Amino acid sequence: MTVSAPFGCGGAEIAPAIAEVLGLPFHDRVIPAQVAGRLGVPVAEAEANDETITRGLWRLVSSLGTMPDPVGGVLPTSSLPDERAYRQQTERVLGEIAAGPGGVVLGRAAAMVLRDRPGVLHVRLDGSPERRLAAAVAHSGRPEAEVRRDRDAADAGRVAYVRHFYRTDPAEARHYHLVVDSTVLPHDTVVGLVVTAARALGIGAT
Repeated sequence: MTVSAPFGCGGAEIAPAIAEVLGLPFHDRVIPAQVAGRLGVPVAEAEANDETITRGLWRLVSSLGTMPDPVGGVLPTSSLPDERAYRQQTERVLGEIAAGPGGVVLGRAAAMVLRDRPGVLHVRLDGSPERRLAAAVAHSGRPEAEVRRDRDAADAGRVAYVRHFYRTDPAEARHYHLVVDSTVLPHDTVVGLVVTAARALGIGAT
């Protein structure tokens, strides 16, 4: 299962809860660790370039030149050799997870990477920008202006990453089997909905 969760949607709490109920491995921080080992770099460096880390993603938007994007927005103009190497290794790790033990993967544009693989449920957690902001402020207790900056950077970075490497918009519903507004529904309800959908497809421990 892949879970796409924009900033403020509670992905870091909901995705592992889904994995626990289904009796599946949860794959999050282990992915950059594996990528680091394959590239021969420190784990911290892999995490800084990981698709779910705001700073690494925002760098694609803020520190590189831009050009028109055929699906809207902007794209980095650099050939991005370092980012491409991380992306390629991440794709390999995701493919091995899907072909092997399976599990629940949060982020990493996994719905795009595994879109043609049968037996994978793709889930999108979503919500309006303002509700996501309110949820993140309530969760973190940080000032709204500071959280708003993080939300905007994370949103722009994720969109730029997916548009650059996969030429599509990650928010489009067609990429997912299930889209749930986790800023309106309680997290327990969201977990229950996703678990029901997964079990309907034969996903999870019996």
